[in-house]
Amino acid sequence: MQTDTFHGWRVVAAAFVLAVFGLGFGFYGPPVFLSTVHEARGWSLALVSTAVTVHFLTGSIVTANLPALYRRFGIPAVTKVGATLLAVSVLGWAVAATPWQLFAAALLGGAGWVTMGIAAVNAIVSPWFTRRRPAALAIAYNGANVGGIVFSPLWATAIAMVGFAAAAAAIGLVMIVVVWTLASTVLSRPPESAGSVPDGAAPASETISAETARPLPGSLLWHDRKFLTLAAGMSLGLFAQIGLAAHLFSLLQPALGAKWTGPAVGLVGIIAIAGRTLLGWLMPARIDRRLIACASYAVQITGSIIFLAAAGTNIPLLILGVVLYGLGFGNGTFLPPLIAQVEFAREDVPRVVALIVAMSQGAYSFAPAVFGLIRELFPAGSAATPEFYAAAALVQGLAICAFWVGRPARTF
Repeated sequence: MQTDTFHGWRVVAAAFVLAVFGLGFGFYGPPVFLSTVHEARGWSLALVSTAVTVHFLTGSIVTANLPALYRRFGIPAVTKVGATLLAVSVLGWAVAATPWQLFAAALLGGAGWVTMGIAAVNAIVSPWFTRRRPAALAIAYNGANVGGIVFSPLWATAIAMVGFAAAAAAIGLVMIVVVWTLASTVLSRPPESAGSVPDGAAPASETISAETARPLPGSLLWHDRKFLTLAAGMSLGLFAQIGLAAHLFSLLQPALGAKWTGPAVGLVGIIAIAGRTLLGWLMPARIDRRLIACASYAVQITGSIIFLAAAGTNIPLLILGVVLYGLGFGNGTFLPPLIAQVEFAREDVPRVVALIVAMSQGAYSFAPAVFGLIRELFPAGSAATPEFYAAAALVQGLAICAFWVGRPARTF
């Protein structure tokens, strides 16, 4: 029976806060920084956009190596260094006077934000939970969406009021203080030192794990069908999600106007939080989690079809498309780590999660540019052409195929 004294839920709360800052600075911040630097310095959009891509690609490399960093230095130390690098990076974006300084800032930020990103949250929370891991991760991952809801307008408002450099210094200092405090207190107690078992007191019969999965050390993992299809499914799904998300504001604005487009885009995050939370708490323990992922992307495909039917003008259909898109938005990062939990040996799960997150991040780094190119090749004024939404639905369909093909003969 779960008790109020179980430290794992404090870890979940801390991971939630880390995700708010990590994604608020490292994921939702760069689009705002891009526009600000472009206007302030007069550098081309291509140059500044490339710096954003470098930011995300650097993050994917560090993410792949997070398990090794945690083993060598520990989660608290890595998290503290990451928060410091991220704060310095944002200040670097604000004061960069030459392109090389901008790219140096992008490298620091890419290395820093992922220590509070999806793979990091999974590594922080998972040791404390087995049976209730879906619910715990759902809560912690919701910090990522809250980061977007809070920081997207916060960055824009703060920069407009006090300037980029002052905003970066002030908000960055707050992040360092909060993250260092959490790392030194809540995250400094691993389950073994706290005398805790997963879930506080999980009956053995309810423990969820891949007990019969054989370990896959070294290169064996790269020849495993489950791993390859899981990585492909996550990469393809997030490529479609991020590609569409990057253009959603400009696609909705002609019909909704500037006043209502922001709230409509924000609705995606709200629906994502609700959908992920309900799924985390209600998902049956023994269900095939790959089928859940397939169903989630099927809902998003339906949303893409609804967007297509709206033709950029039908407001009710556009809002319905936003809702369907939002229902699956949070699951792209939420479900793959849970699939890894039940398909791989326990000692392999941290490595698997770090690698699939890193690969998907590397893939979706190029998604905004690719979907932008589709809009360039098939211009239709301010609206998106059928080819744009067809491309999103196609990639989402390929993600479903990857998850389906990788289904093991037996689920746990």
